[in-house]
Amino acid sequence: MELNEQITEKLSTFFKIFGDYTRLRMLNLLSEKASCVGEIAENLGMEQSAISHQLKVLKNHDLVRTKQEGKQIYYMLSDDHIMKIFKTGLEHIEEEMDEK
Repeated sequence: MELNEQITEKLSTFFKIFGDYTRLRMLNLLSEKASCVGEIAENLGMEQSAISHQLKVLKNHDLVRTKQEGKQIYYMLSDDHIMKIFKTGLEHIEEEMDEK
């Protein structure tokens, strides 16, 4: 596949989303189970408003999706690709750390 300007820009933006400490913590949590804003905020020790803002970023870039159950909205990773990218990055870092 040729990396034209449009694809390169989209790919760059995609990887920038992974470059945020809080979003990585959220993706890690969501890789384990679907969670609502309150659960994520409690697990990460953050305000719900900050969590909601970051979830909006993740959702706008198709890294997470939602499922409504009654009045509660649950967030989960959008698909297996996001899980694979996250886990591959984590494995790379863990291998690097083991070598030192």
